[in-house]
Amino acid sequence: MTGESPLGMMRPRQRPAQRAPRRRGASGPGRRRTLPIVVSVLILIVLAGGWSWLWYVAAAEADRTLASWVKREAAAGRIYSCGSQEITGFPFRIQAHCVQAGAQINSNQPPFAVAAKDITFTAQVYHPTRLVARVVGPLTLSVPGQPPTFTANWSNAEMTLSGLPPAAQSVTVAVDNPRVDQSINATPTTIFTADSAEVATSIIDGTANDNPVIETLIRFAAATAPTVHPLLAAPVKGDIDAEFKGFKDLAPKSWAQRFREMQAAGGSIEIKRLRLDRPDSIIIGTGTLTLNADGKLEGLIRVAISGVENIVPQLGIDRAISRGINQIAGDKTGGQGLGALDRIMPGLGNAVRDTANSSIIDSLNKMGQPTEIDNKPAIVLPLRVSDGSVYLGMIPLGDLPPMF
Repeated sequence: MTGESPLGMMRPRQRPAQRAPRRRGASGPGRRRTLPIVVSVLILIVLAGGWSWLWYVAAAEADRTLASWVKREAAAGRIYSCGSQEITGFPFRIQAHCVQAGAQINSNQPPFAVAAKDITFTAQVYHPTRLVARVVGPLTLSVPGQPPTFTANWSNAEMTLSGLPPAAQSVTVAVDNPRVDQSINATPTTIFTADSAEVATSIIDGTANDNPVIETLIRFAAATAPTVHPLLAAPVKGDIDAEFKGFKDLAPKSWAQRFREMQAAGGSIEIKRLRLDRPDSIIIGTGTLTLNADGKLEGLIRVAISGVENIVPQLGIDRAISRGINQIAGDKTGGQGLGALDRIMPGLGNAVRDTANSSIIDSLNKMGQPTEIDNKPAIVLPLRVSDGSVYLGMIPLGDLPPMF
């Protein structure tokens, strides 16, 4: 061939490479990489659609359950209402939001009404037996048709219910910075404040429908309630653990009826732990209380007191002395008391008060068993409750109202 060298003419000619014929139906590399992605997307779409369908079904069921519960409660004399209500929370929770929530409890005597600004109930889809409610204050309590008697407010309030409805296994209420005011003749008076307060109640034996044993834990920090008792005028930190035995069930009924059932069943209120910390004293105790046929408390609580000299002046000994002086003087209005001694001799009333308190402190120190609380000297004393009357040792402290 023209232009070709002799060496090139001697080499064997190479045939051009031929492509293998493509088999019908075979996928190329690009299709093989795309197929898993398409399948994954389709699965996600199906799951998202199924999840959405389940959420809306659950939300509709929650709405029907809430409406049925409200109707059942109304038949029992407890009427609940919302200014507006909606079900939200998609996709991971079911949330019922009630604005201007209200309740009128006609089953109680006398009837009363409760109103709150806003309540939101939330249940996680993956944990449907745990319901959390957040309440926005203020909350008011009143006689129906009358101005509020009590008004409560807080910075944050949350209630948690655990267990299958309609009977929860446990209920916890936690409130930050609570404040309760009582209005008398349109004049508000603060009756309770605290940095925090928590009440946790749970069924530890039996069931809600069959002889439940209830344990209640109460905790509060920097709480004051000066109108309740002088001991609560200074900030108090409290921790109380009580166990209630003898309830027949937890069906809706008055507390008087519950305690009547407890008395008939031979039930009790066991104080498993009690501790009150004041700035100048500490009280701890354990014991058991029962109810007699008249609905009055009976029992004994052994208390250890550190700083008894700071407790006694707050026990109202002067009021007992004043009542005795009034009885001697024949004054039934209660207007004399130790003040009458001051009119006889200025300062005599205070002298009698101080002498009485000092004598009682000395008697309690001699009567009590020495012990320690947090490395501080203390004494152990019996706190007796007999037919509703309370005694610290032999010192009368007052009377408790009957439970039914």
